[in-house]
Amino acid sequence: MSMPVTNPLRIGLRQERVVPPQCLVIFGASGDLTHRKLVPALFELFKQRRLPSEFAVLGCARRPWTDEIFKEKMEEALSSQIKESPKEWELFSQNLFYEPADLQQPEHLVKLGERLEIIDKLKATHGHRTFYLSVSPKFYGSGCRALAAAGLLKDPKRSRVVIEKPFGRDFNSAQSLNSLVQGCAQESQIFRIDHYLGKETVQNILVLRFANTIFEPIWNRNYISSVQITSSETVGVEDRAGYYESSGALRDMVQNHLTQMLALTAMEPPGHFDPEAIRNEKAKVLQAVKLANEEKPWECCVRGQYSKGGSDEDPLLGYRDEPGVNPNSTTETYVAMKLFIDNWRWQGVPFYVRTGKRLAKRLSEVVLTFREAPVHLFDAAGGCPTSNQLILRIQPNEGAEFSFEVKSPGSGMRSRPVNMEFSYDESFGEPSDEGYVRLLADAMLGDPTLFTRSDEVEAAWRLYTPLLEKIEDSPWELPIYPYESRTWGPTESDLLIGKDQLLWRRP
Repeated sequence: MSMPVTNPLRIGLRQERVVPPQCLVIFGASGDLTHRKLVPALFELFKQRRLPSEFAVLGCARRPWTDEIFKEKMEEALSSQIKESPKEWELFSQNLFYEPADLQQPEHLVKLGERLEIIDKLKATHGHRTFYLSVSPKFYGSGCRALAAAGLLKDPKRSRVVIEKPFGRDFNSAQSLNSLVQGCAQESQIFRIDHYLGKETVQNILVLRFANTIFEPIWNRNYISSVQITSSETVGVEDRAGYYESSGALRDMVQNHLTQMLALTAMEPPGHFDPEAIRNEKAKVLQAVKLANEEKPWECCVRGQYSKGGSDEDPLLGYRDEPGVNPNSTTETYVAMKLFIDNWRWQGVPFYVRTGKRLAKRLSEVVLTFREAPVHLFDAAGGCPTSNQLILRIQPNEGAEFSFEVKSPGSGMRSRPVNMEFSYDESFGEPSDEGYVRLLADAMLGDPTLFTRSDEVEAAWRLYTPLLEKIEDSPWELPIYPYESRTWGPTESDLLIGKDQLLWRRP
């Protein structure tokens, strides 16, 4: 009889933490995020046995649905997952409830409170509630105020609220929203979510740096010459034109996702692995980040917008031709910029960030390029040796790779670059959890480690608000450069990094 094969890398791994008795209340339950991300993530947690038997999901929206209709809608959205686990869905769906509610109607919140008390008794959730605001950003403040007025946030140990991005539109609005929300609940109850922080490789940046003595001593300006942070998408604006026209890539991606990745990459070691210690160090980094040229921001920032492309068989629309987009739109779908961190560790090291839609490849990664050897002793296959690079792949195929020089086979002494690769899927024998799986669990556990604190949010907005004001007041100084769909962006972004004799990585 053959013994089952166990992946040696999984031996000794700790059990995942189980969520305590809980009722998760989702406002905006009829929306896209609930269907595509939130309920699928909860179902995954259920299958992993990380949800207790004392658990409930209460969907809330203005639509006059019943419990049964809500269950049917979720079953339709999760059909492929349910086919693989029909018995688990049968059990999970018994925890789904629905209450028609409008956050702007106080009487609806009173009725919601009564429904929650019924669910508390039915599911033994003991008044532990997490409120998830999957609604339009313009309702974040009023939504928190309505919850507080109904007495649903009064117990800091048993109630919390999760707020989606974008948290504000600029520094002043973010500051005002923080003030409003903190007037409704304690900071410990507020969970500002950024789904990028739920990805394994983003979290692995901390482990890679602080658990390995090979990396931390060289993670500084003495050994690293530049850092690139990229998040590229192959899709266009799709059905988000209404939101995207008022947002653009700078607000949608740079201010939150890319800036958080920068903070984790550049932060100092915390005194201990504690949520507040980690967030303290992230906040310090963000307060030290500055545009490479604050007086002339157009010299360190490139904005682009995708134009038509593709092939005759598969033509792709340009952004201005997309449904719902202003035909004269100056909204950017691409941003590249150069930043510096004004502190001891990173002084003089350029950080390049870029993001865009309709680019050549879907990927998110952090690339650390090390300084060249002081003397080139060997001939290189490409004419000159390539710099060592550490690449942290956030998506797809989460993992890391290290590029370094080795001797080419043969009688000569020529060098050439090779890669050492690590993949989460291949090493651990199973794919990593989707970001919302980890973050929903952490929110319900009351663990704020991977959520952004108020001072982090304000520091990020403080950095980019001058650019946003420049775009509003003198757009000709930060013009929109067109780029063909499914390319790597406008030529001007290559010129931006080319000033430092560098190239964007194009895997």
